[in-house]
Amino acid sequence: MLNEIIAVYSIVDDLLKAIDHDEDVRREMSDAEIITTAVCAAMFFDGNHSKACSYMKDHKLIPKMLEKSRFNRRLHGISMLINDLFHQIGMILKESSDCTEYLLDSFPVPICDNIRIFNVKLIKSEEYRGYIASKKRYFYGVKVQLLTTKSGIPVEFVFMPGSASDVRALNALPLNLPPGSEVYADSAYTDYTVEDDLEETSQISLKVMRKKNSKREDAPWNQYVKQSTRHYIETVFSGITRVFPKSIHAVTYKGFLLKLESFIFTFTLQQAFLE
Repeated sequence: MLNEIIAVYSIVDDLLKAIDHDEDVRREMSDAEIITTAVCAAMFFDGNHSKACSYMKDHKLIPKMLEKSRFNRRLHGISMLINDLFHQIGMILKESSDCTEYLLDSFPVPICDNIRIFNVKLIKSEEYRGYIASKKRYFYGVKVQLLTTKSGIPVEFVFMPGSASDVRALNALPLNLPPGSEVYADSAYTDYTVEDDLEETSQISLKVMRKKNSKREDAPWNQYVKQSTRHYIETVFSGITRVFPKSIHAVTYKGFLLKLESFIFTFTLQQAFLE
């Protein structure tokens, strides 16, 4: 546990130096220490920042640990920095990998059970009520659109309201991939215009599973390749959600997304550098 925390701090600190991150020298706790504590919370304490802060302080990893309220304010203040670090890791993985195949899919993250929607204070909008077809049930929360390498390491993500379609989320993803890349996705991402635009402007081939009534039918062998390739992303989702607590506790909607972002960032660090 200690070795993993030290490794995470080293990685985060090196990434901040690589982007020439500047911060106030008068601060007793650096941004690298803030991010490391958030990662520690996601990795070992079900996202509980208070427990992570206590652990880091008790083991003298961060002797000048901030109190809970100040820590949360600092963490919220660098939420975009964490996002930048994630995408920096993503760019490193894209540029260093010889594989040009990527997997795209989404998974729901409920804020609460559907029956408790009227008691939720974080958000108030029907836009967040989504439907999980595989479970035949509604949920109230967000959808995480995740793009991973073929080996299952996340390189891009975006949060969307629960009711948002996968095609809408596809337009929200940057899809900053090398020319010649192939993105495998299920039939929910069917949009012929987007497919043609990606192929023409970015030389990215969107390999979507075809529906029975599709205007662009696949040969049987091509359909098999798509199905067998994209199947692995379900394992990635289970790896990320396995460390989720029964419910992600947050006081604000931004805090909820920040914890969710921390879980994804932590999973990426583990898969890319710690295993």
